[in-house]
Amino acid sequence: MTVWRHMSGNGQSEPRATPNMAPMEHATERIDADACYRALCSHDARFDGRFFTAVTSTGIYCRPVCRVRTPRRENCRFFEHAAQAERAGFRPCLRCRPELAPLERHWSTEDASTILVQQATRWLDDPQHWLDAERRMGERLAARLGVSDRHLRRVFEEHLGVSPLQYLLTRKLLTAKQLLADTDLPVTQIAGASGFASVRRFNAAFLEHYRLNPTQLRRDSVGKDRGSDSGQGTTVRLGYRPPYDVAATLAFFRQRLIEGVAFVDDTPRLGQTLRMDIAGRSHRGWLVAEFDETRCQLVLRVSDALREVLPQVIHRLRAALDLDADPASINAVLHGAFPAGDGLRVPGALDGFELAVRAVLGQQITVAAARTLAQRLVNRFGEPLATPHAALSRLFPAPEVLAQAGGDALGELGIVRQRQAAILALARGVAEQGLVLNGSADVPATLTALKAMPGIGDWTAQYIAMRALRWPDAFPAGDVALHKALGVQDHKHPAREAEALSLAWKPWRSYAVVRAWSAGHVAPHTGAST
Repeated sequence: MTVWRHMSGNGQSEPRATPNMAPMEHATERIDADACYRALCSHDARFDGRFFTAVTSTGIYCRPVCRVRTPRRENCRFFEHAAQAERAGFRPCLRCRPELAPLERHWSTEDASTILVQQATRWLDDPQHWLDAERRMGERLAARLGVSDRHLRRVFEEHLGVSPLQYLLTRKLLTAKQLLADTDLPVTQIAGASGFASVRRFNAAFLEHYRLNPTQLRRDSVGKDRGSDSGQGTTVRLGYRPPYDVAATLAFFRQRLIEGVAFVDDTPRLGQTLRMDIAGRSHRGWLVAEFDETRCQLVLRVSDALREVLPQVIHRLRAALDLDADPASINAVLHGAFPAGDGLRVPGALDGFELAVRAVLGQQITVAAARTLAQRLVNRFGEPLATPHAALSRLFPAPEVLAQAGGDALGELGIVRQRQAAILALARGVAEQGLVLNGSADVPATLTALKAMPGIGDWTAQYIAMRALRWPDAFPAGDVALHKALGVQDHKHPAREAEALSLAWKPWRSYAVVRAWSAGHVAPHTGAST
């Protein structure tokens, strides 16, 4: 976590790195509480989700951006995670709504226990795993990570101050709270969508943690219009931390959009069709996301066909638009080399399979040429979809469809033989559920599996890791445009020189790549020529 040393005259704060929090009985000892209080008084959205303020006089915990009357300093306790505040007996604020805050991420490429917590929380944050995790969750997660259940609990207590089960329960309850406040979904559907095996267990957890039943919380939610509007979808809000270069993000997607599958306009907003196959059921629909830059929020409208899987849609969109990025931590490493890139994010993808296919199509050709091939692929194999938006009319081809397409059919679209083989291998891998292409994937294992496929080398695998697997330290060292942007001079071994330069940017090399592509150069003091 990062907390703040002092407030300057303009209300801004200087970041200071601190160790991760200890178990709950010592949690507040390792946070600079006075600095957090000054940040709370500023209501600065840069601190949103990086700590939570619990008020002992009310029993409520809030985000730093909460606009209620600022509590007295002696009544405040500060926690790094919502799960810690809930473990201490505090309930979430109904006004600032902690469930809207960006997630707090710690990244490390060297410390083994931190890496373990990173992998575990990435998996626990994915709503697609929640029902599976309710039974014997600890053993299953520990087995997946190759450690004992006891060791996993110990590491969680050391780094987060809560157990894996407590972390998961808070994520599920806050998700349910958002659905209760923002939608008219029946409580029974909300219980299932939030990962509870039964309504009884859902009601009991709500009552125990929030001292309200779900119906009471829905009634007490502040100023919310719920439900869908004549087939126009359900609307929810999602928070992010500034700075966020919205124009650059939308320009990136606009340059690569496929007609019928996505659109970008100057509202500023973007829309896309989406297929989600979950628990043996396929959900097909659309979403439109509009940036509310004055509030540092994204307004998301989701079609009725996707309401049952709304938590999964939210999770995918947060990843696709990199809403959980912590610019302060990233800029502390990258600002010196890329001073103009503080607001840039790593654009992701709503569909990891689509991203992977498009990465293959983009090998050694221009972005425009790759988009043309992707458009042909959608026109030939994409499924029509009726939507209220004229610009959204087709779904990207399903893995099962492309797995059966055959090389000849792909060749007719102008896709060369080597890329045909790669696309077919990707499609079969995903269709057979052996290849996972999202943020909860095991990154090293997935990189190995990708590079074992025909036609996929390190560049493609790293690009997929960067955008689909959401790995912040991916680095496509062989990228020619990156070599030019970094001013690489070793023409015999440019990848080796680029890799050496990148070591100073760990663990945020994915962000360094985006900034280098955008700026076209780095500052001279990084050691690269300009």
